[in-house]
Amino acid sequence: MRASGWIGHLLIAAVGVAALFAVRALAARRNSIDRGDLRVVSGVPFGPFRVGSFVVSLTADDEPSGFVLRVTHVSSPDRVLWESIPGRNFVSAARGQETVRDRRSHYSISDRILERYPDQTIESVEENEGSLRISGRLAGRKGAGQVGYQLTFSPASDGRLRFEAEADGTCNRVYLTYASSTRERFFGFGEQFTYLDPKGRKLPIFVGEQGVGRGAQPATLLANLRAGTGGCWHTTYAGVPHYITSGLRSLFLENYEYSAFDLRKKDEVRAEVFSSEMAGQIVHGRSPEELIEAYTEYAGRMRPLPDWVLGGAVVGLQGGLEKVRRTYEELVASGVPLAALWLQDWVGQRQTSFGSQLWWNWELDEEHHLVWDVFGRDLLAGNVRLMTYINPFVVDVSGKKSYRRSLIEEAAREGYLVRDSRGEPYMIPITDFSAALVDLTNPAAREWLKQLIKEMISGGVSGWMADFGEGLPYDAVLHSEESPKTYHNRYPEEWAKVNREAVEEAGREGDVVFFHRSGYTRSPRYAALFWAGDQLVSWDRHDGLKSAITGLLSSGFSGYSLNHSDTGGYTAIEFPPLSYRRSRELLMRWSELSAFTVVMRTHEGNRPETGYQVYSDQETLSHFSRMARVYKAWEPYRKELVVEAAEKGLPVIRHPFIHYPEDREVWDLLYQFMVGREFVVAPVVEPGARQVQAYLPEGRWTHVWSGRPYGSVGGKGAWVEVEAPLGEPAVFYREGSAAGLAFRRELGRMGLLG
Repeated sequence: MRASGWIGHLLIAAVGVAALFAVRALAARRNSIDRGDLRVVSGVPFGPFRVGSFVVSLTADDEPSGFVLRVTHVSSPDRVLWESIPGRNFVSAARGQETVRDRRSHYSISDRILERYPDQTIESVEENEGSLRISGRLAGRKGAGQVGYQLTFSPASDGRLRFEAEADGTCNRVYLTYASSTRERFFGFGEQFTYLDPKGRKLPIFVGEQGVGRGAQPATLLANLRAGTGGCWHTTYAGVPHYITSGLRSLFLENYEYSAFDLRKKDEVRAEVFSSEMAGQIVHGRSPEELIEAYTEYAGRMRPLPDWVLGGAVVGLQGGLEKVRRTYEELVASGVPLAALWLQDWVGQRQTSFGSQLWWNWELDEEHHLVWDVFGRDLLAGNVRLMTYINPFVVDVSGKKSYRRSLIEEAAREGYLVRDSRGEPYMIPITDFSAALVDLTNPAAREWLKQLIKEMISGGVSGWMADFGEGLPYDAVLHSEESPKTYHNRYPEEWAKVNREAVEEAGREGDVVFFHRSGYTRSPRYAALFWAGDQLVSWDRHDGLKSAITGLLSSGFSGYSLNHSDTGGYTAIEFPPLSYRRSRELLMRWSELSAFTVVMRTHEGNRPETGYQVYSDQETLSHFSRMARVYKAWEPYRKELVVEAAEKGLPVIRHPFIHYPEDREVWDLLYQFMVGREFVVAPVVEPGARQVQAYLPEGRWTHVWSGRPYGSVGGKGAWVEVEAPLGEPAVFYREGSAAGLAFRRELGRMGLLG
């Protein structure tokens, strides 16, 4: 096809896609729940009511006239943690029917509301054994009748108040509506890649593939034309129904069903869940740090990483043992401090239309890696570990040159696979092939999968990418007969738990690292490490370098304290006349970002031959060696932060809001971050840039490379502009910081200053 004709087809498709989104937006408006009224029956007690360390009260406001339900904490009674909107319903319900479109684990969900129950009456308020129950009726419109509801508050801990809203009858949608200030910012919601603050938007929480492009054009349009896998601004591998606001208010849902937070109105929040029951908790804390600590008491905290993975770079290589050995020798000769080589193709490679992919049959491909054991011993002799790859899928290997076991045949024979409506293994499209998913609700299937992991460990492996976890179909049939609608978001938690149990049973706890991209609320309880998934090899804010930073910062609010990204991005596209290829500059700047994350790991990407690699030429190799040594230079402080993450849930890489919540300037910071409390990092995120502007919070800060002081006195922060040539990203440490001074001394000892 000629380029002009191809572009014409793209334009026609673009118009069609725009029209589709317009129709969906109109349908969403039509199907939204009406804003309902609130009425309180005479004689209902207003309180205040003590529920653990919290106080719940119902009051009658005069301006505007109406009733308000409020929650405060006994330690700070004047600060409202949660409140309804005067005269408006705070509980409502509906009966709806969702439509879920699944394209290779990229989900599009629309909802048709059949009956609405927006008008709320409070008929009783009762205290019972430390809990508080509010109950009454929800009235429908247009002859829909009425249903009963109840909202129960109970203490979960000194800093958390549990709530449970339940609607009777045929309702399968519950909504909780409450007040927000017009200037309030929202942070968290798991790993979000486009917007750090989604205020003004409706944010769904449903794990899935993030998509290719996610709104970046023309990549998104191209992906949608080819496979419907473009994604959009809210698609993510690790959505979590949890947030912290600039007003130090925090709430999370316990539900596993699809949920959403509607933040489109400036003065309200509407949480919804596809269930007849919504459960969650309101969190109290006097600072973002306290809120994260209280939340991670529930979600779980990540455990300290072993020292070996914090001491050098993890370099991803593939292409067979000969290439790997040659590149390894080049890295060592260039002075790269190495923690591990990550050989994801240990199971053998296959070429697809997407690029280089793996044979998902979890055994060593001996033709691809002929002397694996010998090479592994050589690495260990040099204090370098071996890392691999696994996921919960299995594939047909009849087209593979050699194999000893067909795992898909074993699993199908034993009933270990997720089934479709006919009772057959559910074959899920991936790219040019389909795969079957192991059913983690089947105890025998879990043991079988754990055994595969333990066999991998016994081969001398110290870590692996535990990929996928977000692909359970919405219409699957499970061994336990649980609803896939509920288990879908739970699956990535269970996948992390399977890996954790395998490590513990193998006796390698504290020595092995496995890292996930998919996750939900309690994934940090089990995962050893996270990574931010598959970004484009671009600078883009939707799906590139900038989006990786946003993902690291947003996830840190929700307990994903140990996180990193693929250095250089992952997804390259070759579809003439359009292509996305990793440039030398992008790779170098991404390496500078990775040098200040908890783990520094490279990935060759889906098309290793089309873009720059850290070993491509002397320039890329020298730059990577420099940044790996920079990473090595702050190792002692990194170890301290990993321990702090395990003790308090605080992320290693964190948004400045965590430490400076009263400084409104930091609320809008997007692409700079803090490392612990002691460092500010403002990486270069634009091609061709050689200077950066950075915001330094109150106090004095020292520029690492020049030793020059910056910042301000008098309690205010300051914007500064500094040079940021390749190899010297903008990094500052708090004046007089022991960690900062030690870092600069080590850089000097390594010859990296001046």
